[in-house]
Parts: sequence; C-alpha cells; structure tokens
Amino acid sequence: MAQRTWLITGVSSGFGRLRLMTEQLLERGDRVAGTVRNREVMNDLQHKYGDLLWVTQLDVTDTPAIRRVVEQAFNDLGRIDVVVSNAGYGLIGAAEELTDEQIDHQLDTNLVGSIQLVRAVLPYLRAQGGGRILQLSSVGGQAAFPGGSLYHATKWGIEGFMESVMHEVAAFNIGVTIVEPGGANTNFRYKSSKLASKIDAYEASPAIHARRMLEEATARSIGDPAKMVTLMIDSVERTPAPKRIALGSDSYTVIHKALTERLALLEAQKDLAFSTDESANN
Repeated sequence: MAQRTWLITGVSSGFGRLRLMTEQLLERGDRVAGTVRNREVMNDLQHKYGDLLWVTQLDVTDTPAIRRVVEQAFNDLGRIDVVVSNAGYGLIGAAEELTDEQIDHQLDTNLVGSIQLVRAVLPYLRAQGGGRILQLSSVGGQAAFPGGSLYHATKWGIEGFMESVMHEVAAFNIGVTIVEPGGANTNFRYKSSKLASKIDAYEASPAIHARRMLEEATARSIGDPAKMVTLMIDSVERTPAPKRIALGSDSYTVIHKALTERLALLEAQKDLAFSTDESANN
C-alpha cells in the first residue's frame, strides 16, 4: 500500500487522537499533518514518529488561520492525499437555554470552520489532480434529539454543504465522504461537550434527558472507536468515494428510523404537493 499524507483537524480529541486515527495511520507508515489547539498534547507522538507527524496549532474559528495552515501544510509536505475535517464539539441544552455567544461559537467551530477548511484545501487538491475529503458528521446529522438543537444545526448544515460540494468537485477527481458515527467511547461526549445554563422550566421538557446524561457522565457508548476509525481509513481505498458511512448499530438504527418516517410523511403529501403545480387541474 502506497504511503499517503493526511491532514486532520482536531487530532487531540475525538476520533483524531492516540490509538485512533492518528496513531493507526502513523503505525502503518502514512504521514499525518495534524492541527491542535495545544501542541504539547502531541509531544509523545511527535517524539515517537518524528517526521511522519507534522503538527501545528489551529483554532478553526479563525478563517485566516485556516488558510495559512493549509498553505503551510501543502508547502511543507507537497501532496496531501486525504483531508479529514474532525474538529468540533457538542453543545447540550434547550435552544432557549443557550447564550448568543454559545450559539455563535458552536456555529463557527462545527459549521463555518469545516466549510472554510474545505474551501481552503480545494484549490490545492484540484491542482494536484485529486484527493479525498472525509467530513466527520454524526448520527445527529440525520436525526435530531431534544437538547441538541445547535449541535444538530451544525451537523445537518455541514451535511448539506458537503453533499453539494461532492457533486461540484467530482470532475476534479476529488471524492467526498460524510461520516456519521453513533456513540463511541472517545472523550467527545464528556470532555469535548459543553453544557448550557439551566432554565428550571425545562425540567418538564425531553431536553432534560440530554442534560442529565452529560451531568451524570455514566452512560457508556456501544461503538468501538478503533473499529470505526479503521473503516474510515479503509473507505479511502474505495472508488468512487462512498457518499456516507454510518458507523455503529445505533447510528444505523436511528438514521433508518428517521429516514423511514420522513419518507412516509413525504409520501402522504404527494397529492397535495402535485396540486400546487401550474398545470394541475383546478
């Protein structure tokens, strides 16, 4: 298998770190350009893998910084074969409980940051004749749960953006895959998620269940993150690029239920929808 070079945002958390994506890639001899908010957290891997690991600081809410880092990575490493948009975090709380600042930061990190990363890498991928983009979404990009409205807004938003982009860039040999993991035992849920201030009235709302899960921090996910990462890496070998990958039985089950219900609702409106055409009989 030929050596590849990967650019991964957020390698210090979630699916990016240690025995997950970064280390699996380094162990097999691939090069990884990783971005972090704190470079010190990568010192152990930097010492172990040397030149195979290129690390720089990046806050994905800083669009000019995204462009500088992407330019530096391509200049230093030459070709980058795979770009993994992994940076992001969860925001838990009913919509009314969120502050304006929390809303802006969630959107800037999960949605705008991912959009600007893709926009920054596309000229380089086109110039080198192709590449692959993996966009980390979630089961929450296809289904929505009370207490996660802004998180869902970012994931549904990035899925729409990436689905459009995948058609725009296919002619340039650039493949795009949206990854939709279910729950996995990474540090995402309890260490990379933020909790909004509480409004007592929402004790009566289903949104309280998401809050309690985060506060209690006892629920364990069924997904094996190492297996998920292996499938993400293996997806790069597939041509054409898979449009979406659902990872975990919970992801498959929840997405299947959501899509089935949405299709049933749409089918029930077929006659009504057709009746609004200009050519429809009055």
